[in-house]
Amino acid sequence: MKLYTGKIATIAEEMIRTLSTDGDIEVGEAHEAQLDVEAILKEYVRLDRELTDKAKDLMEQRNLPYGQFGKLKRAMADEKQFALGEEATAWIANQILESFMASAHVEEVFADDVVLRKKVRDILRKHMMVDEELDQEVRNRIKNLEEGTQAWELEYKRAMDQIKRKHGLE
Repeated sequence: MKLYTGKIATIAEEMIRTLSTDGDIEVGEAHEAQLDVEAILKEYVRLDRELTDKAKDLMEQRNLPYGQFGKLKRAMADEKQFALGEEATAWIANQILESFMASAHVEEVFADDVVLRKKVRDILRKHMMVDEELDQEVRNRIKNLEEGTQAWELEYKRAMDQIKRKHGLE
């Protein structure tokens, strides 16, 4: 699961609209509340990229094999109390709920934290699961090549880049 910067505005808009329509929150200026959510999502992406860069630098300095990347990044994330992968939706949802309580643009919160957290996580999960859809689209496009070959790997990367651009992701 990955949060793409191209999806941030869509996620924030859907989140504020859904929670407002369902009567879970009351917002004064919906666009400003949406910008608050966008800021949290953008900060998540920034921190994730920062950790990725630091992990790559550390691997290079220590001359570690690429297989150690995930373990190193996760250790660094744990150190900063930052969530990756499946836990990311829970971490982001908690940040968003905290912002609702402090935001001048969210006038009232009516729903329980458990209800809000579930709705926020469901919206996040829906938009962050795009990786599987992209993978399937790429595989359908290059099905004439044998998986595991160098040609397949190169074509997979090229097709993935094209499809991400087509969908406005990263």
